[in-house]
Amino acid sequence: MEQLSPSQLSVIRRESELIIPATATPREIKHLSDIDDREGLRFHISNLFFYEHNPSMEGIDPAKVIKDGLSKALVFYYPLAGRLILGPKGKHMVNCNGEGILFTEAYADVELDMLGESIKPPCPFLEDLLYNVPGSDGITDCPLMLIQVTRFTCGGFAVAVRVNHTMVDAFGLVLFLNAVTDFVKFKASAPSIIPVWQRDTLNARPSPRITCKHHEFEEEIESTNAWLKLEKELIQRSFFFGEEEIEAIRNQVSPVHRSSGRFELLTSFLWRHRTISLNLNPEEIVRLTYFVTAHGRFEHLKIPHGYYGNAFAFPAAVSKAGLLSTYPLTYALELIKKAKNQVNEEYFRSMVDFMVIKGRPGITQSWNFAISNTAYVGFDKVDFGWGEPKYGGAAKVDSCFSFFVAFKNYKGQKGILTTISLPPKAMERFEDVMYKLTSNVKQLSKL
Repeated sequence: MEQLSPSQLSVIRRESELIIPATATPREIKHLSDIDDREGLRFHISNLFFYEHNPSMEGIDPAKVIKDGLSKALVFYYPLAGRLILGPKGKHMVNCNGEGILFTEAYADVELDMLGESIKPPCPFLEDLLYNVPGSDGITDCPLMLIQVTRFTCGGFAVAVRVNHTMVDAFGLVLFLNAVTDFVKFKASAPSIIPVWQRDTLNARPSPRITCKHHEFEEEIESTNAWLKLEKELIQRSFFFGEEEIEAIRNQVSPVHRSSGRFELLTSFLWRHRTISLNLNPEEIVRLTYFVTAHGRFEHLKIPHGYYGNAFAFPAAVSKAGLLSTYPLTYALELIKKAKNQVNEEYFRSMVDFMVIKGRPGITQSWNFAISNTAYVGFDKVDFGWGEPKYGGAAKVDSCFSFFVAFKNYKGQKGILTTISLPPKAMERFEDVMYKLTSNVKQLSKL
């Protein structure tokens, strides 16, 4: 089937509306954690979910049941129906006023299959599938979430979600969406996991103190400016890594490191070859920022089950570009393991204290490559009753970021999809590396 171009997609939307909690909720002011309220999270994140036609759901309107499920879930997640306000000393708080989240119902005049590979990021149809309601995308005094459900002529549909990142991380967003599915799919009276606020869990200590080295906040002005100049010409491509591709990468590291996890291996491969593709001065300092969740870790941090706020650290591995580019892949892998393994409870506390002492800075942009592994958080399992999504995860990525998304390719093979942003010439070099990797995989499979 021929794939559509963005100009060929026609989407008709109904007027956007506010969805409020189904029953009365507390009217109060809630405080964000010191991780939530850092400068680097004051933006909106967008995710897309595509669902194919399911004959068993014939006659059921996905927009109607999801809208109803949202209203019921907001009773338990009522802060999401509020608005951010600016409190003392520039710190944001949540005014739980029950004003609601934005919801848009839409129709597309094509079958879902006609979108083809474009459902993967960077999705060229994002503006059609996620209408930016005028005046809705601010940080304060704006809806904290916007959802659009778009039906296709085949009976499939898309759910697009935009949320203020100060309120949730990937785990938190999945918790909320699964609460919606509890009401839609199972007709539950309450979510299977009751949400927990307790944002003070991740506040700075009473006497903040920086006890660890935090490369993630180091900034080099000249390098940052050089990267920002490149941003205007960046292009994005998605790449798929199945088990065979991961094994091909595994064979590039020393025998003692071949038992490493696939995410560490893939991160090392991407960082090294992205750096090589950029063709930087060998003396330039480059960084790899790897997001490490606190969920299920760090006993003394006591992250409660059901916590849906931001709960992650972001340690950085650091190297000279020349060393990273010329040394074997094992060198990058060892740097990443070292950075990841330093994240313990004290590192987490030191990081939060650092942000408070230094005024909640964002992470460095100076030749930084930031990777968030969302492949295991459950975006690919969000099921409103039509089955698991054909694609579920990030809709787009910022220039120095990459997300790992669980994905099945056209052969039905499970793996990791990741999106890379590079200038055109650098992208050509990176695609050549990928071509060689996949060619090796094909050759090995014939043996």
